[in-house]
Amino acid sequence: MDLAWIALATGAFAMLIVAYLTWSIYQKDPGTPQMRQVARYIRNGAKTFLKRQYKAILFLIILLSFPIGIVFRSIEIVSSFICGAVLSLIAAYIGMNIAVRANVRTANAAATSSAKAFTLAFRGGAVMGLSVVGLSLIGVSVLYLLYGYTDPNLMVGYGFGASLAALFAQLGGGIFTKAADIGADLVGKIEQRIPEDDIRNPAVIADQVGDNVGDCAGRGSDLFESISDDYVTAMIIGWSIFLGVWGTNVLMFPLALGISGVLATIVGVFIVRGWKNVRPIMSFNVGLFTAAAIATIGAYVSSMWLLNDTRIFFSALSGIVASTAVGLIVQYYIGIGGRPVRRMEEASRRGPAINVITGVSYALQSPFLPFIFMISAILFSYIITNGSIYGVVAANLGTDLAIGIIMAADAFGPISDNAQGIVQMVGLSGKANGTMQKLDSTGNTTKAYAKAFATASGTVSTVVLFATYSQKVGLFSSNLNQAFVIGILMGAAFPFIFSSFTIGATGKTAYEMVDEVRRQFKENPDILEHKAEPDYDRCIDISTRNALREMILPTFLALASPILVGLILGPYALGGLLLGGTCTAALLASFFTFGGAIWDNTKKSIEAKGFWIKGTPMHTAAVVGDTVGDPLKDVAGPSLNIYMKLTNMTALLITPVLLSIAPLLNLA
Repeated sequence: MDLAWIALATGAFAMLIVAYLTWSIYQKDPGTPQMRQVARYIRNGAKTFLKRQYKAILFLIILLSFPIGIVFRSIEIVSSFICGAVLSLIAAYIGMNIAVRANVRTANAAATSSAKAFTLAFRGGAVMGLSVVGLSLIGVSVLYLLYGYTDPNLMVGYGFGASLAALFAQLGGGIFTKAADIGADLVGKIEQRIPEDDIRNPAVIADQVGDNVGDCAGRGSDLFESISDDYVTAMIIGWSIFLGVWGTNVLMFPLALGISGVLATIVGVFIVRGWKNVRPIMSFNVGLFTAAAIATIGAYVSSMWLLNDTRIFFSALSGIVASTAVGLIVQYYIGIGGRPVRRMEEASRRGPAINVITGVSYALQSPFLPFIFMISAILFSYIITNGSIYGVVAANLGTDLAIGIIMAADAFGPISDNAQGIVQMVGLSGKANGTMQKLDSTGNTTKAYAKAFATASGTVSTVVLFATYSQKVGLFSSNLNQAFVIGILMGAAFPFIFSSFTIGATGKTAYEMVDEVRRQFKENPDILEHKAEPDYDRCIDISTRNALREMILPTFLALASPILVGLILGPYALGGLLLGGTCTAALLASFFTFGGAIWDNTKKSIEAKGFWIKGTPMHTAAVVGDTVGDPLKDVAGPSLNIYMKLTNMTALLITPVLLSIAPLLNLA
């Protein structure tokens, strides 16, 4: 039996587990009528945004399919491009759809049992994790079974579609959620001195909606395209360079590791549960280590069965170890109770400026160790395979083997955040409030882990993509000219302007949100007296409208820059652009992700000390720091992860065109 059929069956099995988890969550009690009403506001807002966003994305996908079809003259490549984009959106939608139902059930469970609340929230997140790994495996398997491997561009088209849809989803969702969050915090918490998730705040429902469309749906698309791109690049390199060494088994190896990753995720998901007197983060670690152990066994079996090479196994193992180590490093820097967060609390006592300065310091420091581990994995795999690029490919695939449970932990974050918001909005106190504060802070840490993992793993993935492009154009087979150097400098600059666009877009939307919340409080004072209901829909519309508009320009930059540089300056300059862009984007993304998460958990840690501290200068400083960090960690950072891979995928897609024409400028 062809292994591709087994991979397809494994992906389908993962989706059956998704169906079971969804059914089990639906059986839980959604709480009081008031809790259900709040949850309905969140659910309807999320669905409205995604409906409008997906229409816009699908329109652009269809629009782009025409030039792709004209250039390649292949309906198969067009269909693979559309398939990658659609599956990315489906994975995101499935996870979001269960998240907006798990939130209220988690809030209700928190009133009676912290263990049940944790387990329910994590199982809700597991729907997203299993959807990502299951659908990615299904997509690549179906393409292989339909078309074989007669044209590598089929796989490139699939990866390009997944990356493009992911960037749209991440940008739109990120801008939406952070604009609403900033508006709610600045006006509600600082100006009006009301709790974070107070039902009187007009922006609070938009903030809750944003948690789902940004942190859940957006991140789902992000990690779907990450693992899909890794399958694609592994197959391309295997076909281009190593077919004579291992035969068609080299095409099956990524699928075999994908099977291992799905099975590891399933076992890890069911191991993670709430335990008495066990911190939630420790329970997550048990699941992570279990999944890593199962993935290691799968990597060994796959390496020896298909390739009969222990060096490939150890290369994959280096990726597994590196990705696990990243999780532990993130927990140190971001976890509540850790030294960095405690230092940030002390800095907050000295005012907003010291809070921001200290946060920047930790943000600059914290990416160092994760990158050391990832670089070590690349170097180790390269050395142990005697300089073979396939060792790096195996290490990159190894980082993906725990991606399902990492995505589950990431989606756990917005579910817990929403549940905490519902608890506050309906006025629950006591056990429910205490439980959700702990789970919310844990969710913030696991979200940061997923973002840091996405950056570190995406960097390794981009290295492989760059190697693939270099091999195709013969970048290092001759003397490099000045075009390559110019390309490096241009590539190093583009991530800065890209980040400026994304952060600026969040700021512009936040301006409108702040003005709207102030307007409603001013024109209708009864809102603050609980005598009138705010206009939540108006705030949701502001975030939706602006997010859809502002996501266009950064995406255009990511698409246009490699195309224009390649056509004007040639393939060598484009190679430099990819190299310079990868180095800059990877470091910027890590800086943004760590910094924003440290600021966020500092605020949560201070607020957990008691209601008496809210409104103090210390608390105000922490809120300001959190506000600064929000667009960094939830918009710019995650978007840069996709930017790196999208530019490389675009370069691979247009390579046949570049090699057939002369550049407009000859800088040789």
